[in-house]
Amino acid sequence: MIQRIQSIWLLLAAINILCLLFVPTIGASTDSGYYILNGSGLKLEGAKEQATNIPLLVSVILAGLISLINVFNFRNRKLQIRIASLNIFLILALSFWLTQMVKSLGELKVLDIEPGIFLPLVAIIFTLLAIRGIKQDEKLIRSADRLR
Repeated sequence: MIQRIQSIWLLLAAINILCLLFVPTIGASTDSGYYILNGSGLKLEGAKEQATNIPLLVSVILAGLISLINVFNFRNRKLQIRIASLNIFLILALSFWLTQMVKSLGELKVLDIEPGIFLPLVAIIFTLLAIRGIKQDEKLIRSADRLR
């Protein structure tokens, strides 16, 4: 299962999404201070106690775990494709949610794009590559069945 290329792609997608928890995606400066957005919510820079956005944190972890668990679903390739497609939709929804959190801050003075903004896009690309690998496996197995 690990020697299949789609397993590597799904593992890389899971790592990318879980990196959202640590890598900042957007930095925004408002009248009340400088906010940093990552996978666990908005954090006010310099504040000692930070509240985490539990639904956002659960969604990020869920998107990463879906990719990770989908690696072990290698016996049912059609279900694996459906789960990977669902995960792409979840990552897109997660990206939309992150942008809406920044918009909810109100009047922005400065908006800094951080390296984490590209992680969902890279995870989607890895998941699409995994779907392509799964389809190639399905095609190979169908051609082997025809030879029997």
